[in-house]
Amino acid sequence: MTASTRPYYVPLGSEEQVFATAFRRGLPVLLKGPTGCGKTRFVEAMAFDLARPLVTVACHDDLTTADLVGRFLLRGGETTWVDGPLTTAVRHGAICYLDEIVEARQDTTVVLHPLADHRRQLPIDRLGVTLDAAPGFCLVVSYNPGYQSVLKDLKDSTRQRMVAIELGFPPPDVEEKIVAHESGVDQHSAALLVQIGQAIRRLDTAGLREVASTRVLVAAGHLVAEGLDLRQAARAAVAGPLSDDPLVTRGLFEMIDAYLGGDGGPD
Repeated sequence: MTASTRPYYVPLGSEEQVFATAFRRGLPVLLKGPTGCGKTRFVEAMAFDLARPLVTVACHDDLTTADLVGRFLLRGGETTWVDGPLTTAVRHGAICYLDEIVEARQDTTVVLHPLADHRRQLPIDRLGVTLDAAPGFCLVVSYNPGYQSVLKDLKDSTRQRMVAIELGFPPPDVEEKIVAHESGVDQHSAALLVQIGQAIRRLDTAGLREVASTRVLVAAGHLVAEGLDLRQAARAAVAGPLSDDPLVTRGLFEMIDAYLGGDGGPD
C-alpha cells in the first residue's frame, strides 16, 4: 500500500531522479548499501512520489519460487490458486521490493529474469499462463555489498538487467536531522549520537561485521526520547547490537563514554 504521507527521506544525491527515470522507462532498480542506511525508506518515499502501491518481500534462505509467484491452497474443501506478492504486484502495477535479494536462493530469483528485461512478463507454470506486467509495475531489489561472498552473491545475469543505485550513510549534519526527526530526540542529543556513530564507522576492528547504522542511532534516540539517559541508550541500541565479543563491546562502551563525557547521564 502507498503511505498517506510521504515517508521521511533526505536525498544524498541524484538517487530520486535516477529511480524516477528508471520507473518511467520500465527498468528494474538495484539498490546497494550498508545495513540501516535507508534503502527501504527510500523505496517507500519513491512509491509515494510515484503514486504506486508498494509490495515488500523480506528475502531469506527458504524463500521459494512459489512464495513469490503463488500456489494452490485447500480452502473449504476446494483447491484455490492464491497469488504470491510478486504476482500481485505484476497484476496491479505495483512496485515490488525484494529486500536483501542475495538471501534468496539463486534458483528462486531466476523467475525475475523475464520481468527484468524487455519482456516484462511473469510466467506462471502451475497455471500455464504468462502475465504481462501492468502499467506502473516496477521491480526493485536491494542488498548489502558488505555481506557478499561466493555463496551469497547476485548472479551477473540478474545484476546486468538492472539500473544500480548506491546508497550510503548521510553526512553528519543531515544524519543529525534524520535522527532528531525520526526519534523525536533533541538536536543536541542527536548530534552526540551521530558523533558516536561516525567514530565507530572509522574503527578498523575484526570484531565488527557492521558499523553503526543510521537505524541504530535512531533507535538510541527513541530510548532517549522516552527518558533513558544518553549513555545507557547508546550502549543498549548502538554498541550492544554490533558485537557479541566482550572485548569489542567494552571498547565500544569506552568510546561512548569518551564522546559523551558529562552529557551522558550516570555511569
